[in-house]
Amino acid sequence: MSSGGKDSVYAHWWATLQGWEVVSLITCKIIKDDSLMFQIPGTQIVELQSKVTNTNYIEIQLSGEEELEMIELRDFISNLMKEGEVLHGLEGIVTGALRSDYQKSRVEIMCNSLEICSFSPLWHNDSYQHMRELIDHGFKLILSSVSCDGLDESWVGEVISKENLEKLEDISKKYRFNVDGEGGEFETSVLYAPHFSSEIFIEGNKIWNNDRGFFEFTSLKIDN
Repeated sequence: MSSGGKDSVYAHWWATLQGWEVVSLITCKIIKDDSLMFQIPGTQIVELQSKVTNTNYIEIQLSGEEELEMIELRDFISNLMKEGEVLHGLEGIVTGALRSDYQKSRVEIMCNSLEICSFSPLWHNDSYQHMRELIDHGFKLILSSVSCDGLDESWVGEVISKENLEKLEDISKKYRFNVDGEGGEFETSVLYAPHFSSEIFIEGNKIWNNDRGFFEFTSLKIDN
């Protein structure tokens, strides 16, 4: 399952390094304005990520209601496993869960009910090391939303590099937030990764509201 963010994309890359056949990227689009389980900003980038990784793309609309969204997801995947060619014979789901027991446990419960495996290859990775490894491995990512003290409008849509990662680390220590954004301090979108055949190019606008904001994509394309 992929939100298009750094952890989902890293988990996808990890799965390919294991020699596994990744049959599809599954993205959950939330109808409500918020979800405790799924990322909302920037998820439209996943369809292009599927193209540059030659991976099938499945989009699922979920209500965002806490007591319903995982049931809706389970039922949708179950139907595709029974009736759809792409997920027929599905053996497991890989996610980019880092430290959220809430997210990891709910996916595991769903997978158990579907009688498939759940994999969280990034689970409990060190925050600072994880961010540095992303840059070292050639990931190009932007902050697609920010929502914590210490991160102002200038960080919205900002590409994370070795230089400003050091600044982000300093700010995270000063304001005591997770430098990997795992506490919801920010969300990311990946424009390039080691398993991409092309970079994704974006245009858009910064939307800022008091103490938080997000990057609104107006154009997404790949270099043919």
